[in-house]
Amino acid sequence: MPINSTRGAGSAKGFGLTSDGAASVEFDYLVVAGGGGGMGGYHGNGAGAGGYRTSFPGGTKLKLAAKIHTITVGGGGAGGAPNYGAGGQGIDSTVDTITSAGGARAGVLASGAGSSGGSGSGGYYGVGGAGNTPPTSPAQGTPGFGPTSAVSTAGGGGGGASTGGPGNSINGGDGATSSISGSSVTYAGGGGGGGFPSSGGTGGTGGGGNGGVSSPGSAATGHGSGGGSGSLPGNSGAAGSGGIIYLRASPTDKFSVSPGTNTVTTTPTYKLATFTVTGSLTVGTD
Repeated sequence: MPINSTRGAGSAKGFGLTSDGAASVEFDYLVVAGGGGGMGGYHGNGAGAGGYRTSFPGGTKLKLAAKIHTITVGGGGAGGAPNYGAGGQGIDSTVDTITSAGGARAGVLASGAGSSGGSGSGGYYGVGGAGNTPPTSPAQGTPGFGPTSAVSTAGGGGGGASTGGPGNSINGGDGATSSISGSSVTYAGGGGGGGFPSSGGTGGTGGGGNGGVSSPGSAATGHGSGGGSGSLPGNSGAAGSGGIIYLRASPTDKFSVSPGTNTVTTTPTYKLATFTVTGSLTVGTD
């Protein structure tokens, strides 16, 4: 008598299934960390953008098992107090094995150099802060600009991703553009440095905050960009913006998110989870 074939737990794993029959899911991802906070005047250096890491399009996808996964969205660093107050470091964003590092705070070290992070902050004199720290391949960010001597303007912060721009003389470095959400959007712009007595630098594309004589500009919400730095003694630095995470899969894959601030969108060609705050991704259920 023939024996009917069955698929036990061990065999199920070979088909990407758990013992209860729920399937793992392969996701394209974009993981952007929080941007660094701008420095309080005098002529503060520019803050670095948050790290930017992605598989889309054409990179190695992230395979997540059918269970509940914690998704961490990093917040932006606080703006620095007036009169050389350092901004806060941006906070890391994490999905499983993928971590993007927070952007470097604007606030010079004793040497006059910038600080390191996903993207580096500018220097007041000396070198700009290192980006892509800790190192990833491709790079998650770029360095800040470092003037070679004390100047009336400080260097701009670096922009996110290997395709972003390093900071320059006073302006923030440009961020990187992704269409993982279905629209082309630029993220992770570096913050502009403050100028004295000249005007401050512009923030990098992707939401970097402008440096400012009267008041530094804020980074664009949810872009992981660096805040603008102050120029005058009374200026506070502007806060960096929080990061964002996208996870994109097939429209037939099963997953859900929490809390309600985070969303799932289904189209005929893909299904997209968007995380703007830390929460949970449940793979295997709608």
